[in-house]
Amino acid sequence: MSKTQIRENIHLFVCPLCGEKMRMKNDKSIVCTKNHCFDLSKRGYVNLLVSRVNTEYDRDMLKSRNLIIKGGLFCPLTQKLGSLILEDTSKAAADGIKILDAGCGEGSHLAQIIDSISGSTNMKITGIGIDISKEGIQIASRDYPGIAWCVADLTGIPFADGGFNGVLNILSPANYSEFKRLLTDDGLLVKVVPGSGYLAQLREFFYHSTENEEYSNQRVIEHFQNSFNMTGMHRILYNMPVDKENLKHLIRMTPLSWGAADKRIKEALKTGIPDITVDLTVILGKRQA
Repeated sequence: MSKTQIRENIHLFVCPLCGEKMRMKNDKSIVCTKNHCFDLSKRGYVNLLVSRVNTEYDRDMLKSRNLIIKGGLFCPLTQKLGSLILEDTSKAAADGIKILDAGCGEGSHLAQIIDSISGSTNMKITGIGIDISKEGIQIASRDYPGIAWCVADLTGIPFADGGFNGVLNILSPANYSEFKRLLTDDGLLVKVVPGSGYLAQLREFFYHSTENEEYSNQRVIEHFQNSFNMTGMHRILYNMPVDKENLKHLIRMTPLSWGAADKRIKEALKTGIPDITVDLTVILGKRQA
């Protein structure tokens, strides 16, 4: 099904090497007018990276993230995002809604958002997810075959200008110049960033009495406002219970653990943390005139 999604939306793709339009070839690869060719995997995703890249998001981390998201930790977020996207695009997208998740990881956020939107409309919803991590895209194509998945770099996103009604950027680095290019004239950018209380229990446990115990997203919001017209901002705040098995995966999935001492991580796993705070800021924006 992922291959089918790529075939049906091949008009959105451009060659990452030369920027030319692309076409399907024998259902096994996509090729541009200058004959640059990219093979589809057996699962149907396509790798559009043109050079080797390094990422700290390894397979174990992505597997843990997959389990945590499937377990419902971010359901209030994905349901809210689905309603915001549907509200914004329902009148403008007569031919359906096309959504790009830029930095999709292992795909669970995009899949849940599409499910949320699909339950509230009869419009066709097209989802495309890209991430620099091949391991993440492998998991996404295995678990969510109804979406087109691509290994690709945010520095040069291999899609045509104005192809998407919505671009998602969830807890991921941004490339605002590319997002502007990819959105339709009235398209919506949805960026999700941590709030000051995000995973506060872990932050306190790992970084108590250090500068890393506190976090502010103000600089990220200001950077967004310098690049897009901010049309709305929503805070999503709630607590969720965490058992010791899920705590292990939660610690493994978050970059907060990267700088933490092994001793503190072991203590957290042994002691346990009964509940975790999810504090997220959703920023909505439109292209500047």
